[in-house]
Amino acid sequence: MTTMKEQEIIQEQFKARMDEDELLNCMRCGFCLPTCPTYIESGFKESQSPRGRIALMKAVVDGLIEPDAEFERSLELCLGCRACEPVCPSGVNYGHLLEDARDIINQNKKHSLPARAVRKTVFQELFPHPNRMRGAVGLLGFYQRSGIQTLARKIGFLGLLPESLATLATMEKILPKVPTMKEMKNRPAYLPAIAEKVHRVAFFSGCLMDTMFLKTNDATMKLLQLAGCEVVIPESQVCCGALHGHSGEKQTAKELAKKNIIAFEELDVNFIITNAGGCGAFLVDYDHLLQDDPEWKDRAKAFAAKIKDISEVLVAVDFHKKVKMELPPQVITYQDSCHLRNVMKTASAPRVLLQAIAGVKYKEMVDADRCCGSAGIYNIVESEMSMVMLDYKMKQAKETHAATIVTANPGCLLQMQLGIEREGLSAKMRGVHIVDLLIEAVNWDAGTGPSSQ
Repeated sequence: MTTMKEQEIIQEQFKARMDEDELLNCMRCGFCLPTCPTYIESGFKESQSPRGRIALMKAVVDGLIEPDAEFERSLELCLGCRACEPVCPSGVNYGHLLEDARDIINQNKKHSLPARAVRKTVFQELFPHPNRMRGAVGLLGFYQRSGIQTLARKIGFLGLLPESLATLATMEKILPKVPTMKEMKNRPAYLPAIAEKVHRVAFFSGCLMDTMFLKTNDATMKLLQLAGCEVVIPESQVCCGALHGHSGEKQTAKELAKKNIIAFEELDVNFIITNAGGCGAFLVDYDHLLQDDPEWKDRAKAFAAKIKDISEVLVAVDFHKKVKMELPPQVITYQDSCHLRNVMKTASAPRVLLQAIAGVKYKEMVDADRCCGSAGIYNIVESEMSMVMLDYKMKQAKETHAATIVTANPGCLLQMQLGIEREGLSAKMRGVHIVDLLIEAVNWDAGTGPSSQ
Protein backbone atom coordinates (compact mmCIF):
# COMPACT_ATOMS: atom_id res chain seq x y z
CA MET A 1 0.00 0.00 0.00
CA THR A 2 1.34 3.43 -0.93
CA THR A 3 1.78 6.21 1.62
CA MET A 4 0.33 9.70 1.16
CA LYS A 5 3.77 11.02 0.22
CA GLU A 6 4.22 8.28 -2.38
CA GLN A 7 0.77 9.03 -3.78
CA GLU A 8 1.73 12.70 -4.20
CA ILE A 9 4.88 11.73 -6.11
CA ILE A 10 2.99 9.23 -8.26
CA GLN A 11 0.37 11.88 -9.09
CA GLU A 12 3.10 14.32 -10.14
CA GLN A 13 4.69 11.64 -12.33
CA PHE A 14 1.32 10.82 -13.92
CA LYS A 15 0.94 14.49 -14.88
CA ALA A 16 4.46 14.61 -16.28
CA ARG A 17 4.72 11.26 -18.02
CA MET A 18 1.31 9.93 -19.05
CA ASP A 19 0.32 10.58 -22.67
CA GLU A 20 -2.66 12.87 -22.17
CA ASP A 21 -3.51 12.90 -25.87
CA GLU A 22 -3.83 9.11 -25.76
CA LEU A 23 -5.97 9.32 -22.63
CA LEU A 24 -8.26 11.83 -24.37
CA ASN A 25 -8.54 9.57 -27.44
CA CYS A 26 -10.84 7.28 -25.46
CA MET A 27 -14.41 8.32 -26.36
CA ARG A 28 -15.97 6.11 -23.62
CA CYS A 29 -18.01 4.45 -26.37
CA GLY A 30 -18.00 1.03 -24.68
CA PHE A 31 -16.94 -1.06 -27.68
CA CYS A 32 -14.17 -2.47 -25.49
CA LEU A 33 -16.49 -3.77 -22.78
CA PRO A 34 -17.57 -7.10 -24.36
CA THR A 35 -13.94 -7.94 -25.14
CA CYS A 36 -12.56 -7.39 -21.62
CA PRO A 37 -12.33 -10.57 -19.51
CA THR A 38 -11.92 -8.77 -16.18
CA TYR A 39 -14.94 -6.54 -16.87
CA ILE A 40 -17.05 -9.62 -17.57
CA GLU A 41 -15.76 -11.78 -14.71
CA SER A 42 -15.92 -8.95 -12.15
CA GLY A 43 -19.67 -8.65 -12.68
CA PHE A 44 -19.42 -5.76 -15.17
CA LYS A 45 -17.58 -3.35 -12.89
CA GLU A 46 -16.66 -0.22 -14.82
CA SER A 47 -13.37 0.08 -12.91
CA GLN A 48 -12.34 -3.30 -14.33
CA SER A 49 -12.89 -2.28 -17.97
CA PRO A 50 -10.41 -0.59 -20.34
CA ARG A 51 -12.41 2.63 -20.57
CA GLY A 52 -12.88 2.61 -16.79
CA ARG A 53 -9.16 2.23 -16.17
CA ILE A 54 -8.39 4.98 -18.68
CA ALA A 55 -10.92 7.24 -16.91
CA LEU A 56 -9.17 6.51 -13.61
CA MET A 57 -5.75 7.31 -15.11
CA LYS A 58 -7.10 10.60 -16.50
CA ALA A 59 -8.64 11.42 -13.11
CA VAL A 60 -5.24 10.93 -11.44
CA VAL A 61 -3.61 13.18 -14.04
CA ASP A 62 -6.26 15.85 -13.45
CA GLY A 63 -5.94 15.57 -9.66
CA LEU A 64 -9.53 14.43 -9.22
CA ILE A 65 -8.61 11.23 -7.40
CA GLU A 66 -5.60 9.92 -5.51
CA PRO A 67 -3.55 6.99 -6.89
CA ASP A 68 -4.60 4.97 -3.86
CA ALA A 69 -4.79 1.22 -3.21
CA GLU A 70 -8.12 0.89 -5.02
CA PHE A 71 -6.70 2.59 -8.12
CA GLU A 72 -3.59 0.42 -8.04
CA ARG A 73 -5.70 -2.70 -7.60
CA SER A 74 -7.71 -1.88 -10.70
CA LEU A 75 -4.49 -1.79 -12.76
CA GLU A 76 -3.13 -4.94 -11.12
CA LEU A 77 -6.18 -6.97 -12.08
CA CYS A 78 -5.84 -6.09 -15.77
CA LEU A 79 -4.47 -9.00 -17.80
CA GLY A 80 -2.88 -6.74 -20.37
CA CYS A 81 -4.37 -8.96 -23.09
CA ARG A 82 -5.07 -5.87 -25.24
CA ALA A 83 -8.25 -7.39 -26.69
CA CYS A 84 -9.73 -3.90 -26.39
CA GLU A 85 -7.37 -2.40 -28.97
CA PRO A 86 -8.59 -4.08 -32.21
CA VAL A 87 -12.20 -3.08 -31.50
CA CYS A 88 -11.46 0.51 -30.46
CA PRO A 89 -12.78 2.93 -33.13
CA SER A 90 -10.34 5.60 -31.92
CA GLY A 91 -7.32 3.29 -32.00
CA VAL A 92 -6.41 3.89 -28.36
CA ASN A 93 -3.12 2.18 -27.46
CA TYR A 94 -4.38 0.93 -24.13
CA GLY A 95 -1.45 -1.44 -23.60
CA HIS A 96 1.02 1.45 -23.75
CA LEU A 97 -0.99 3.45 -21.22
CA LEU A 98 -1.17 0.47 -18.87
CA GLU A 99 2.59 -0.16 -19.03
CA ASP A 100 3.38 3.50 -18.40
CA ALA A 101 1.00 3.66 -15.44
CA ARG A 102 2.38 0.50 -13.86
CA ASP A 103 5.95 1.73 -14.35
CA ILE A 104 5.22 5.04 -12.65
CA ILE A 105 3.60 3.31 -9.68
CA ASN A 106 6.34 0.70 -9.34
CA GLN A 107 9.18 3.21 -9.54
CA ASN A 108 7.67 5.55 -6.93
CA LYS A 109 6.35 3.25 -4.21
CA LYS A 110 8.27 1.41 -1.54
CA HIS A 111 7.83 -2.33 -1.86
CA SER A 112 8.12 -4.61 1.16
CA LEU A 113 11.50 -6.21 1.76
CA PRO A 114 10.36 -9.67 0.47
CA ALA A 115 8.81 -8.07 -2.63
CA ARG A 116 11.99 -6.09 -3.33
CA ALA A 117 14.07 -9.25 -2.97
CA VAL A 118 11.86 -11.23 -5.34
CA ARG A 119 11.71 -8.45 -7.94
CA LYS A 120 15.47 -7.92 -7.85
CA THR A 121 16.12 -11.65 -8.20
CA VAL A 122 13.68 -12.17 -11.07
CA PHE A 123 13.98 -8.92 -13.01
CA GLN A 124 17.63 -8.03 -12.47
CA GLU A 125 19.55 -11.17 -11.57
CA LEU A 126 17.78 -13.92 -13.54
CA PHE A 127 15.92 -13.11 -16.77
CA PRO A 128 18.46 -10.66 -18.25
CA HIS A 129 21.24 -13.28 -18.03
CA PRO A 130 20.93 -16.34 -20.33
CA ASN A 131 23.47 -18.41 -18.42
CA ARG A 132 21.66 -17.86 -15.13
CA MET A 133 18.35 -18.76 -16.80
CA ARG A 134 19.88 -22.03 -17.99
CA GLY A 135 21.18 -22.68 -14.49
CA ALA A 136 17.80 -22.03 -12.87
CA VAL A 137 15.97 -24.23 -15.37
CA GLY A 138 18.73 -26.80 -14.94
CA LEU A 139 17.84 -27.03 -11.25
CA LEU A 140 14.28 -27.85 -12.27
CA GLY A 141 15.66 -30.54 -14.56
CA PHE A 142 17.65 -32.00 -11.67
CA TYR A 143 14.47 -32.02 -9.57
CA GLN A 144 12.67 -33.95 -12.33
CA ARG A 145 15.44 -36.47 -13.08
CA SER A 146 16.82 -37.09 -9.58
CA GLY A 147 13.74 -38.80 -8.20
CA ILE A 148 12.92 -35.91 -5.87
CA GLN A 149 9.87 -35.06 -7.95
CA THR A 150 8.56 -38.62 -7.73
CA LEU A 151 9.16 -38.70 -3.97
CA ALA A 152 7.46 -35.33 -3.46
CA ARG A 153 4.40 -36.60 -5.28
CA LYS A 154 4.32 -39.88 -3.33
CA ILE A 155 4.33 -38.17 0.04
CA GLY A 156 1.99 -35.46 -1.18
CA PHE A 157 4.39 -32.68 -0.22
CA LEU A 158 3.01 -30.21 -2.76
CA GLY A 159 -0.48 -30.85 -1.48
CA LEU A 160 0.57 -29.26 1.81
CA LEU A 161 0.96 -25.86 0.18
CA PRO A 162 -1.55 -23.23 1.33
CA GLU A 163 -4.68 -22.81 -0.76
CA SER A 164 -3.31 -19.58 -2.26
CA LEU A 165 -0.50 -21.62 -3.84
CA ALA A 166 -2.61 -24.61 -4.88
CA THR A 167 -2.30 -23.64 -8.55
CA LEU A 168 1.49 -23.98 -8.30
CA ALA A 169 1.09 -27.53 -7.02
CA THR A 170 -1.05 -28.48 -10.00
CA MET A 171 1.18 -26.59 -12.42
CA GLU A 172 4.19 -28.59 -11.27
CA LYS A 173 2.55 -31.70 -12.71
CA ILE A 174 2.28 -30.31 -16.23
CA LEU A 175 5.72 -28.72 -16.64
CA PRO A 176 7.57 -30.11 -19.68
CA LYS A 177 10.53 -32.41 -19.24
CA VAL A 178 13.47 -30.04 -18.92
CA PRO A 179 16.48 -30.66 -21.20
CA THR A 180 19.94 -31.23 -19.77
CA MET A 181 22.44 -28.41 -19.27
CA LYS A 182 24.47 -29.84 -22.16
CA GLU A 183 21.46 -29.65 -24.47
CA MET A 184 20.69 -26.08 -23.40
CA LYS A 185 24.27 -24.93 -24.00
CA ASN A 186 24.86 -26.79 -27.24
CA ARG A 187 22.74 -24.55 -29.47
CA PRO A 188 23.21 -23.85 -33.19
CA ALA A 189 24.22 -20.42 -34.50
CA TYR A 190 23.35 -21.17 -38.13
CA LEU A 191 21.20 -23.67 -40.04
CA PRO A 192 21.02 -23.97 -43.86
CA ALA A 193 17.77 -24.17 -45.79
CA ILE A 194 16.72 -27.75 -46.60
CA ALA A 195 14.30 -26.88 -49.38
CA GLU A 196 15.07 -24.38 -52.14
CA LYS A 197 16.15 -21.18 -50.39
CA VAL A 198 13.52 -18.43 -50.34
CA HIS A 199 14.54 -16.37 -47.30
CA ARG A 200 17.39 -15.67 -44.95
CA VAL A 201 15.89 -15.21 -41.48
CA ALA A 202 17.05 -14.72 -37.92
CA PHE A 203 15.46 -16.61 -35.06
CA PHE A 204 14.63 -15.01 -31.73
CA SER A 205 15.09 -17.96 -29.40
CA GLY A 206 13.86 -16.36 -26.16
CA CYS A 207 14.74 -17.31 -22.59
CA LEU A 208 12.11 -19.82 -21.45
CA MET A 209 11.67 -21.05 -25.02
CA ASP A 210 15.37 -21.89 -25.36
CA THR A 211 15.50 -23.65 -22.00
CA MET A 212 12.25 -25.17 -20.76
CA PHE A 213 10.74 -25.36 -24.27
CA LEU A 214 13.93 -26.20 -26.12
CA LYS A 215 12.30 -28.92 -28.26
CA THR A 216 9.72 -26.42 -29.49
CA ASN A 217 12.53 -24.13 -30.61
CA ASP A 218 14.19 -27.05 -32.41
CA ALA A 219 10.90 -27.83 -34.15
CA THR A 220 10.55 -24.18 -35.16
CA MET A 221 13.97 -24.08 -36.78
CA LYS A 222 13.35 -27.38 -38.56
CA LEU A 223 10.10 -26.05 -40.02
CA LEU A 224 11.89 -22.92 -41.22
CA GLN A 225 14.55 -25.05 -42.91
CA LEU A 226 11.89 -27.18 -44.59
CA ALA A 227 10.19 -23.99 -45.75
CA GLY A 228 13.36 -22.88 -47.55
CA CYS A 229 14.73 -20.53 -44.90
CA GLU A 230 18.37 -20.12 -44.04
CA VAL A 231 18.36 -19.53 -40.28
CA VAL A 232 20.75 -17.38 -38.24
CA ILE A 233 20.59 -17.51 -34.42
CA PRO A 234 22.68 -14.74 -32.82
CA GLU A 235 24.31 -15.88 -29.59
CA SER A 236 24.30 -12.38 -28.06
CA GLN A 237 20.49 -12.05 -27.96
CA VAL A 238 18.83 -11.78 -24.55
CA CYS A 239 15.36 -11.85 -22.96
CA CYS A 240 12.83 -9.74 -24.90
CA GLY A 241 11.93 -7.75 -21.77
CA ALA A 242 8.18 -8.41 -21.90
CA LEU A 243 7.97 -9.53 -18.28
CA HIS A 244 9.79 -6.37 -17.23
CA GLY A 245 7.71 -4.07 -19.39
CA HIS A 246 4.43 -5.49 -18.11
CA SER A 247 5.56 -5.39 -14.45
CA GLY A 248 6.74 -1.82 -14.05
CA GLU A 249 10.41 -2.41 -14.82
CA LYS A 250 10.54 -0.33 -18.00
CA GLN A 251 14.15 0.82 -17.71
CA THR A 252 15.44 -2.76 -17.66
CA ALA A 253 13.15 -3.56 -20.59
CA LYS A 254 14.79 -0.74 -22.54
CA GLU A 255 18.27 -2.04 -21.74
CA LEU A 256 17.32 -5.51 -22.96
CA ALA A 257 15.76 -4.05 -26.11
CA LYS A 258 18.96 -2.24 -26.99
CA LYS A 259 21.01 -5.42 -26.56
CA ASN A 260 18.66 -7.31 -28.88
CA ILE A 261 18.71 -4.58 -31.51
CA ILE A 262 22.52 -4.72 -31.52
CA ALA A 263 22.43 -8.53 -31.77
CA PHE A 264 20.16 -8.58 -34.83
CA GLU A 265 20.58 -5.35 -36.79
CA GLU A 266 23.70 -6.28 -38.80
CA LEU A 267 22.56 -9.77 -39.86
CA ASP A 268 21.14 -8.92 -43.32
CA VAL A 269 17.96 -10.98 -42.89
CA ASN A 270 14.45 -10.68 -44.33
CA PHE A 271 12.67 -11.40 -41.06
CA ILE A 272 13.25 -11.99 -37.36
CA ILE A 273 11.15 -15.02 -36.44
CA THR A 274 9.43 -15.65 -33.13
CA ASN A 275 7.36 -18.61 -31.92
CA ALA A 276 5.96 -17.06 -28.73
CA GLY A 277 3.13 -14.56 -29.02
CA GLY A 278 4.07 -12.74 -25.82
CA CYS A 279 7.68 -12.23 -26.90
CA GLY A 280 6.74 -11.26 -30.43
CA ALA A 281 4.26 -8.62 -29.28
CA PHE A 282 6.85 -6.95 -27.08
CA LEU A 283 9.56 -7.12 -29.75
CA VAL A 284 7.27 -5.51 -32.31
CA ASP A 285 6.66 -2.70 -29.81
CA TYR A 286 10.35 -1.81 -29.41
CA ASP A 287 9.78 1.29 -31.55
CA HIS A 288 7.31 2.57 -28.96
CA LEU A 289 9.49 1.52 -26.04
CA LEU A 290 12.43 3.56 -27.36
CA GLN A 291 10.50 6.36 -29.07
CA ASP A 292 11.95 9.05 -26.79
CA ASP A 293 15.57 8.00 -27.35
CA PRO A 294 17.01 9.81 -30.42
CA GLU A 295 19.91 7.38 -30.73
CA TRP A 296 17.70 4.28 -30.74
CA LYS A 297 14.35 5.40 -32.16
CA ASP A 298 15.04 4.61 -35.83
CA ARG A 299 17.05 1.49 -35.03
CA ALA A 300 14.15 0.18 -32.95
CA LYS A 301 11.69 0.93 -35.75
CA ALA A 302 13.81 -1.01 -38.27
CA PHE A 303 14.09 -3.92 -35.86
CA ALA A 304 10.36 -4.04 -35.12
CA ALA A 305 9.49 -3.98 -38.83
CA LYS A 306 11.21 -7.35 -39.30
CA ILE A 307 9.42 -9.25 -36.52
CA LYS A 308 7.21 -12.08 -37.83
CA ASP A 309 5.52 -15.02 -36.19
CA ILE A 310 6.57 -18.43 -37.53
CA SER A 311 3.01 -19.14 -38.74
CA GLU A 312 2.91 -16.00 -40.91
CA VAL A 313 6.14 -16.90 -42.68
CA LEU A 314 5.11 -20.53 -43.25
CA VAL A 315 1.83 -19.46 -44.86
CA ALA A 316 3.55 -16.76 -46.92
CA VAL A 317 5.88 -19.33 -48.54
CA ASP A 318 3.02 -21.84 -49.05
CA PHE A 319 4.54 -24.39 -46.67
CA HIS A 320 1.11 -25.96 -46.15
CA LYS A 321 0.77 -26.52 -49.89
CA LYS A 322 4.29 -27.78 -50.57
CA VAL A 323 4.96 -30.04 -47.56
CA LYS A 324 2.78 -33.04 -46.74
CA MET A 325 1.30 -32.95 -43.24
CA GLU A 326 -0.82 -35.77 -41.81
CA LEU A 327 -1.95 -37.01 -38.39
CA PRO A 328 -4.20 -39.80 -37.09
CA PRO A 329 -7.94 -38.93 -37.23
CA GLN A 330 -8.82 -36.52 -34.41
CA VAL A 331 -10.55 -33.24 -33.68
CA ILE A 332 -8.24 -30.30 -33.02
CA THR A 333 -9.01 -26.75 -31.91
CA TYR A 334 -6.99 -23.57 -31.47
CA GLN A 335 -6.63 -21.14 -28.55
CA ASP A 336 -5.38 -17.73 -29.67
CA SER A 337 -2.43 -16.11 -27.97
CA CYS A 338 -3.82 -12.70 -27.00
CA HIS A 339 -0.67 -10.82 -27.91
CA LEU A 340 -0.19 -12.71 -31.15
CA ARG A 341 -3.72 -11.85 -32.23
CA ASN A 342 -4.23 -8.39 -30.73
CA VAL A 343 -0.76 -6.89 -31.13
CA MET A 344 0.92 -8.83 -33.95
CA LYS A 345 -2.42 -9.15 -35.81
CA THR A 346 -1.83 -12.83 -36.50
CA ALA A 347 -5.01 -14.89 -36.34
CA SER A 348 -5.67 -16.57 -39.69
CA ALA A 349 -2.21 -18.03 -40.39
CA PRO A 350 -2.24 -20.60 -37.55
CA ARG A 351 -5.70 -21.74 -38.59
CA VAL A 352 -4.67 -22.07 -42.24
CA LEU A 353 -1.80 -24.34 -41.23
CA LEU A 354 -3.90 -26.47 -38.88
CA GLN A 355 -6.67 -26.94 -41.44
CA ALA A 356 -4.10 -28.13 -43.98
CA ILE A 357 -3.18 -31.20 -41.90
CA ALA A 358 -4.64 -34.32 -43.48
CA GLY A 359 -6.56 -36.69 -41.22
CA VAL A 360 -7.72 -34.13 -38.67
CA LYS A 361 -10.96 -32.20 -38.28
CA TYR A 362 -10.51 -28.61 -37.20
CA LYS A 363 -13.25 -27.19 -34.99
CA GLU A 364 -13.25 -23.55 -33.93
CA MET A 365 -13.63 -22.95 -30.21
CA VAL A 366 -16.21 -20.43 -29.00
CA ASP A 367 -14.35 -17.33 -27.78
CA ALA A 368 -11.00 -18.72 -28.91
CA ASP A 369 -9.76 -15.13 -28.85
CA ARG A 370 -10.67 -14.60 -25.19
CA CYS A 371 -7.75 -14.67 -22.74
CA CYS A 372 -7.12 -18.00 -21.05
CA GLY A 373 -5.90 -16.26 -17.87
CA SER A 374 -2.19 -17.02 -18.19
CA ALA A 375 -0.95 -13.50 -19.03
CA GLY A 376 2.71 -13.93 -18.09
CA ILE A 377 2.73 -14.53 -14.33
CA TYR A 378 -0.88 -13.44 -13.84
CA ASN A 379 -1.97 -17.03 -13.14
CA ILE A 380 0.45 -17.04 -10.19
CA VAL A 381 -0.03 -13.56 -8.72
CA GLU A 382 -3.77 -13.36 -9.49
CA SER A 383 -4.62 -17.04 -9.26
CA GLU A 384 -8.29 -16.67 -8.30
CA MET A 385 -9.26 -14.54 -11.29
CA SER A 386 -7.03 -16.57 -13.59
CA MET A 387 -8.73 -19.83 -12.64
CA VAL A 388 -12.17 -18.33 -13.26
CA MET A 389 -11.05 -17.49 -16.78
CA LEU A 390 -9.48 -20.90 -17.26
CA ASP A 391 -12.68 -22.64 -16.15
CA TYR A 392 -14.62 -20.70 -18.80
CA LYS A 393 -12.01 -21.55 -21.42
CA MET A 394 -12.09 -25.27 -20.59
CA LYS A 395 -15.88 -25.25 -20.86
CA GLN A 396 -15.55 -23.98 -24.43
CA ALA A 397 -12.74 -26.41 -25.20
CA LYS A 398 -14.77 -29.38 -24.03
CA GLU A 399 -17.66 -28.33 -26.27
CA THR A 400 -15.43 -28.91 -29.33
CA HIS A 401 -14.73 -32.54 -28.27
CA ALA A 402 -11.15 -31.91 -29.35
CA ALA A 403 -8.38 -34.35 -28.54
CA THR A 404 -5.77 -31.63 -29.09
CA ILE A 405 -5.83 -27.97 -28.04
CA VAL A 406 -3.25 -26.00 -30.02
CA THR A 407 -1.66 -22.77 -28.80
CA ALA A 408 1.07 -20.42 -30.00
CA ASN A 409 2.61 -19.19 -26.75
CA PRO A 410 4.31 -21.05 -23.87
CA GLY A 411 2.23 -19.37 -21.18
CA CYS A 412 -1.01 -20.23 -22.98
CA LEU A 413 0.24 -23.79 -23.47
CA LEU A 414 0.94 -24.31 -19.76
CA GLN A 415 -2.38 -22.71 -18.86
CA MET A 416 -4.34 -25.02 -21.18
CA GLN A 417 -2.41 -28.03 -19.90
CA LEU A 418 -3.23 -26.86 -16.38
CA GLY A 419 -6.90 -26.71 -17.36
CA ILE A 420 -6.77 -30.22 -18.79
CA GLU A 421 -5.19 -31.50 -15.56
CA ARG A 422 -7.73 -29.68 -13.37
CA GLU A 423 -10.60 -31.15 -15.38
CA GLY A 424 -9.16 -34.69 -15.20
CA LEU A 425 -8.98 -34.93 -18.99
CA SER A 426 -5.31 -35.79 -19.45
CA ALA A 427 -6.16 -39.29 -20.69
CA LYS A 428 -8.12 -38.02 -23.67
CA MET A 429 -7.01 -34.43 -24.31
CA ARG A 430 -3.66 -32.73 -24.71
CA GLY A 431 -2.30 -29.24 -25.16
CA VAL A 432 0.45 -28.65 -27.72
CA HIS A 433 2.33 -25.73 -29.26
CA ILE A 434 1.49 -25.27 -32.92
CA VAL A 435 5.02 -25.86 -34.20
CA ASP A 436 5.27 -29.12 -32.24
CA LEU A 437 2.04 -30.30 -33.85
CA LEU A 438 3.21 -29.24 -37.32
CA ILE A 439 6.53 -31.07 -36.99
CA GLU A 440 4.62 -34.09 -35.71
CA ALA A 441 2.38 -33.89 -38.80
CA VAL A 442 5.38 -33.56 -41.12
CA ASN A 443 7.03 -36.61 -39.58
CA TRP A 444 3.91 -38.76 -39.45
CA ASP A 445 3.71 -41.76 -41.75
CA ALA A 446 0.15 -43.05 -42.10
CA GLY A 447 1.44 -46.59 -42.49
CA THR A 448 3.95 -46.78 -39.68
CA GLY A 449 3.25 -43.82 -37.40
CA PRO A 450 5.94 -41.24 -36.56
CA SER A 451 8.85 -41.46 -38.99
CA SER A 452 12.50 -41.00 -38.12
CA GLN A 453 12.88 -38.02 -40.42
